[in-house]
Amino acid sequence: MMTRSATLTLLSVAAATLPGALAWGAMGHETVAYIASNFVAADTKAYFQDLLDDTSADYLASVAAWADSYRYTTAGKFSAPYHYIDANDSPPSSCGVDLDRDCADGACIVNALANYTSILLDGGASDANRQIAAKMVIHFVGDIGQPLHCEALEVGGNDIDVTYDGDDTNLHHIWDSEIPESVSGGSSLSSAKSWATTLTTAIKTGEYKSQMTGWATGLSVATPATRQATALQWATESNARVCDTVLVDGVSAVEGEDLSGDYTDAAQPVVRLQIAKQGYRLAKWLDAIVAAASST
Repeated sequence: MMTRSATLTLLSVAAATLPGALAWGAMGHETVAYIASNFVAADTKAYFQDLLDDTSADYLASVAAWADSYRYTTAGKFSAPYHYIDANDSPPSSCGVDLDRDCADGACIVNALANYTSILLDGGASDANRQIAAKMVIHFVGDIGQPLHCEALEVGGNDIDVTYDGDDTNLHHIWDSEIPESVSGGSSLSSAKSWATTLTTAIKTGEYKSQMTGWATGLSVATPATRQATALQWATESNARVCDTVLVDGVSAVEGEDLSGDYTDAAQPVVRLQIAKQGYRLAKWLDAIVAAASST
């Protein structure tokens, strides 16, 4: 069996050549999932532990990066466009997501999150399909919080070459991995768990306490339209960070530059906020799914 580190190495190689890959990296996705597990209701925990056949504390985190592995398989390659939405806006002067313009063929993260949620709520869906849907939902709620997963410019930043601490990479990749890891202190599962604990405290009693309730404003899984509207709201919020942080001074200010210094210092608070926000939102999204499923 391939080890987790070997799997991540192969995925990192793939991420270097394919657009929109590995939002937040495995560690970031695991952090989102651990935060969610700290906020879900008891009924939600029991529901998803049963569905995922995992009664450990890692039941969400252990599948949080599964969708990134799946997209590189023959069976799962259809799902690659589901990880992002290509907002055809004009950062840094203008940011915005237009679903008709940016998801004309229907294949984007906004619709994917709504559609896989619908499968979870479908009482006639098989356990196998509902399990896949759960893994997708857990992952996509994380993906939609990465600003460059909600941006078309230069293939979501994949084609903007930069360096980081002397190593050649691209802008998308450093937002997926290097900047989050500069905050958490590492890329391991233990780093994710530790960072999630810190962010959970910030949400419950610290800097994010006053914002927490607002993060779930408008959240609804009641109908396909409300699921789509909630996902679109989240994508629009993430996309706005492209103008105010990611590319605040335009492409020319970052291309070819080493971004491990002042740029990272400015980006870290945004990354912390987006991870914390999506972790909390994932908990409330899963709670809403279980509440809706229980009422039918």
